[in-house]
Amino acid sequence: MATLVTFHAHPDDECIATGGVMRKAADDGHRVVLVVATRGEMGEVADGFLDEGEHLWQRRVEETRAAAELLGVSRVEFLGYVDSGMMGEPSNDAPGSFWTASVDEAADRLAKILADEQADVLTIYDDNGGYGHPDHIQVHRVGMRAAELAGTERVYQATMNRDQIRRQQQEAIDQGGEADFGPPEDLELGKPEAEITAAVDVTAYLSHKRAAMRAHASQISEESFFLAMPDEIFAMAFGTEWFIRQGEGPGITETDLLPTTA
Repeated sequence: MATLVTFHAHPDDECIATGGVMRKAADDGHRVVLVVATRGEMGEVADGFLDEGEHLWQRRVEETRAAAELLGVSRVEFLGYVDSGMMGEPSNDAPGSFWTASVDEAADRLAKILADEQADVLTIYDDNGGYGHPDHIQVHRVGMRAAELAGTERVYQATMNRDQIRRQQQEAIDQGGEADFGPPEDLELGKPEAEITAAVDVTAYLSHKRAAMRAHASQISEESFFLAMPDEIFAMAFGTEWFIRQGEGPGITETDLLPTTA
């Protein structure tokens, strides 16, 4: 049995970015540990959704634990930083925000978990945090440093295949449909395919991935992009999880993050 530690910025990021590989690892007999930098305090929530006196972060912690159970997670840890909000917002500079945290100090917190778990694999985000969110960029910086401190050699940077998304959008248009499952054109999303070194087929785990998304009901409603799309479009968009591992490639050389124990 190996141990996968997956490090994320906010509650719900885990199921969107790596939910498939998490459930796959658990089903293959490995230990899965989820570490979240913040409690998602800056998320938006519909009026009346929270109970009287309940704070959003409290609900999001509960949602994270429910989603983690669906994904086969054995341990959930929060590093205790505050959600920084979107890039350029005043909340970026608020005291205690993850964006303003010392990389070394935050990395030390994560490294202690990596050492305690004797982690074989760590997942983080690419150097742009997938789409430029400050907390996601900080996950990359902190994760890379923590792996160095803990001696965790296998570090996979979760990303999105920018070229694949564009191909899928064009295919949808060619078939007379609308490419309504992709990002705005001005959003720098993911990385070019040439930089990606690992592609994991997670289609067998999409029901778990979508159920975990549904567990984050304060942020992912039934009308959301993630849950409203037809199953076949969801499979097209989320059936492969993409990663970059330094020293691998060029091109995709890996199709799993951990060995199958069966």
